[in-house]
Amino acid sequence: MASHSDTLVVFFGATAGANGGKLGSDEREIILLVWQIVDLHEKKVGKLHRCLVKPDTLELTDQCKEETGLTLDDIINAEPLDKALQQFQQSVSSEVKCLGRSSCTLCVNSPLVIRQALHPEASKKNLVLPECFFSFVDVRKEFHKCCPNAGPVQKLTLPSMLEYVGLPAVSEQLMEVREVRSMVQLTLCMLAEPYNHKFSCVESVKYKFDSGTCSKTEPVDSETVIRARGLPWQSSDQDIARFFKGLNIAKGGVALCLNAQGRRNGEALVRFINSEHRDLALERHKHHMGSRYIEVYKATGEEFLKIAGGTSNEVAQFLSKENQVIIRMRGLPFTATPQEVLSFLGPESPVTDGAEGLLFVKYPDGRPTGDAFVLFSCEEYAQNALKKHKQILGKRYIELFRSTAAEVQQVLNRYMSTPLISTLPPSPIVPVPVLATPPFLPATSSTRDCVRLRGLPYTAGIEDILEFMGEHTVDIKPHGVHMVLNQQGRPSGDAFIQMKSPDKAFMVAQKCHKKTMKDRYVEVFQCSTEEMSIVLMGGTLNRSGLSPPPCKLPCLSPPTAYTAFPTPPAILSEAALYQPPLLAAPRPHQTTAHSPAHTLAYYPPQPHLYMNMNMNYTAYYPSPPVSPSTVSYFAAPPGAMAAAVAAQPHPAAAAASPVLPQPGALVRMQGLPYNAGVKDILSFFQGYQYAPDEYSGVVQMSEQARSLIQPKEWLCL
Repeated sequence: MASHSDTLVVFFGATAGANGGKLGSDEREIILLVWQIVDLHEKKVGKLHRCLVKPDTLELTDQCKEETGLTLDDIINAEPLDKALQQFQQSVSSEVKCLGRSSCTLCVNSPLVIRQALHPEASKKNLVLPECFFSFVDVRKEFHKCCPNAGPVQKLTLPSMLEYVGLPAVSEQLMEVREVRSMVQLTLCMLAEPYNHKFSCVESVKYKFDSGTCSKTEPVDSETVIRARGLPWQSSDQDIARFFKGLNIAKGGVALCLNAQGRRNGEALVRFINSEHRDLALERHKHHMGSRYIEVYKATGEEFLKIAGGTSNEVAQFLSKENQVIIRMRGLPFTATPQEVLSFLGPESPVTDGAEGLLFVKYPDGRPTGDAFVLFSCEEYAQNALKKHKQILGKRYIELFRSTAAEVQQVLNRYMSTPLISTLPPSPIVPVPVLATPPFLPATSSTRDCVRLRGLPYTAGIEDILEFMGEHTVDIKPHGVHMVLNQQGRPSGDAFIQMKSPDKAFMVAQKCHKKTMKDRYVEVFQCSTEEMSIVLMGGTLNRSGLSPPPCKLPCLSPPTAYTAFPTPPAILSEAALYQPPLLAAPRPHQTTAHSPAHTLAYYPPQPHLYMNMNMNYTAYYPSPPVSPSTVSYFAAPPGAMAAAVAAQPHPAAAAASPVLPQPGALVRMQGLPYNAGVKDILSFFQGYQYAPDEYSGVVQMSEQARSLIQPKEWLCL
């Protein structure tokens, strides 16, 4: 018997669109319900009932008209779904009572009518389904259990099952009546000798989504995970569970994805209890949540664990209280205390366990981030808290959003994990040695662990690229984002990104290729470090292969870190022929009346090539959740230090130091304001010693806004 039920209700439904194996895949409404009761004890059959349902959209597809034989005139006067379900409930209850039985279980030929049609439509229309629709038996699975040699469940059909047990096919003109009577005959045959089958494979539909936590060590089957894209940014895990109503999501199986700024990016990873439910979820591709259509794709267990997995004991303890509503607070003052937050929320929205129901998000060094998560014991308290959205606490307005256990894990993981690159140290005021190649370019290798982005919007910045890459930002190497500029110093539309492994680069190229960024699709190609370096040095990479850099090459974007590289001096080799104009060429010493001759060539330090009148560059942080505020700049040294360096005897210094300040060395400045004058330039070099009678060495070039100044001594930063 079906889970100790006395009767089976053989049930069939049809929609206004696709039916059969594609039932529910087009979001069409139910227009027909047919059912018949089978007494499992007496093996008797009740009356066959047929009920038409009026959809909200009065439109039938040609396929539906052909299969069901219905027209608009047939359903225009029918009852809506809620009335039809009420009629079904009353009819079944009355008939079961007349048979002297107390319980019943639905029996269907496929779970589609329950999981893909009835539950989603009832959820959209805010209808409460009778309890009998939350459990059912699939006649195909029961038949496979009864007759395991009949073939796989997916290939079983009603005619093939009837033929296997030696029963004739049911001859009936109406498709829905034929389906129900075929299931009834098959059921009676399995109940009788020699099978004496008991219906025990009862499937269930979860009443609600269960929130919970997921450990990074927990095995997650990739055949159970999907990615939903295009979600409203304010959607919660309950909203996503409602979109997949009828399918069973694993406990804590909804993980909202965050962008590089720690905000929701409209994507979520959803984990189902098995692959069958995952496959049914894929059929809801481009179904609607409100007015938005949602894209549904396959995903992997590794991707799910990256978002939802966590190891923090503090988070596990915070989320150990089940059936709690989680609210995220953002924008809190850094000095906010638990008592101030509780007072802000007020008595109408009491927090579960008081201060124990608050979780402040902090950086690894203990500094507050301004984020916090709050637990409420019921929906009413959470709604009262959400009413305080954008109200003032201290001098800041506070944002409040619904949140999930997976989002708590994700936010804590991102803030508490070690950053991809460390905070930049203060710029040391030391001489910089000779550099044969730019220090920020990686060592060349044929390993294809890089990706090239082509077709970027010219207004795109580092943050746009990180948001474009989504969850793949965690796989970027330190200092791994390289923007390519043209000869005018403007964005060229290209960028290179170093990934942690060739597999990560391949995954990015597969998943991000031709994704849209600011109304433009961006091409993403996998490439090697060698190919990246040649292009960054000014060469070309196209279908014809690699071409060496020409004489005039595109400029590189400023490196993400400015540090001194204590390498021995190098002498120009053949490789110098392919150095970009960013590398200053060595200048032979020009003897002047103010300085003795030197035999060593002087290479100006790399950083000054990126100086401008503001000299303020942001050090980008290529990992979520946000870019750091650390700013590295090159300031002029104090005059005393400049004088001390200038006072060093040159011959001795030449013997002891690998790099010498060079009298008469020319410095090229690029990017000057067009209205900058000689006084502005001399003020810019305040702290350095220069020959007062050599002001004429300042030459302004309006074409490229360049200037040359001949200082008496140059102090390297």
